[in-house]
Amino acid sequence: MRSFYSPRWLLMPVLWLVLALSASAQVIEYETNGIKYQTATRQGLTVIVTHLQSHVAGFGLIQVSISNGGQGFRVIRAQDFSYVRPDLTSAALAAGQVVDMLLDKATHADVVKLVSSYESALYGIPHMRSNNGYEQRRQNAMAYGMPGRLKAAATASAIALSDTRLAPGQSTDGAVFIPLTPQMKALTGGHIVFRAAGETFEFNPE
Repeated sequence: MRSFYSPRWLLMPVLWLVLALSASAQVIEYETNGIKYQTATRQGLTVIVTHLQSHVAGFGLIQVSISNGGQGFRVIRAQDFSYVRPDLTSAALAAGQVVDMLLDKATHADVVKLVSSYESALYGIPHMRSNNGYEQRRQNAMAYGMPGRLKAAATASAIALSDTRLAPGQSTDGAVFIPLTPQMKALTGGHIVFRAAGETFEFNPE
């Protein structure tokens, strides 16, 4: 008669634990030049997030960098990010809505502060070079001759994370705009969540 206390049976809980840990996306935290980042990888997709110090026109901002190290294409959208607290969840705006908001509400001072904050966060990521990111969008925006306010809004909108279909080996970056509310006046007390292609990235609480 087989004993239920054989080594084979004792190993089963350990094997289940190893499988559970390998299936989850471990979040790694690190700090560069005083800026704190979190990164996680699932199915070859690596996502790096950090909070930007600037608030613009009633929105909290998250800087996002994404690399596709998998075999297939990945569709990246700003609205698939959200900020989750025990009392509420606030989803990010789509890129087109961000552009409209910046044209309507953003001041020149907002733009200067936003660009400075974003570039500090982006260039603080070691070895990060985007194929479809901020630098390319900014250069495209500056290629057109526009009046001061319109040009400033276009430059700022280049920061917004746009809808992107990432091929294997490609990367992108952008700012995610999270609407603030009277109940949530800043991005504190919760954590960032990102969903893509059936995968859920849950970053550590703030």
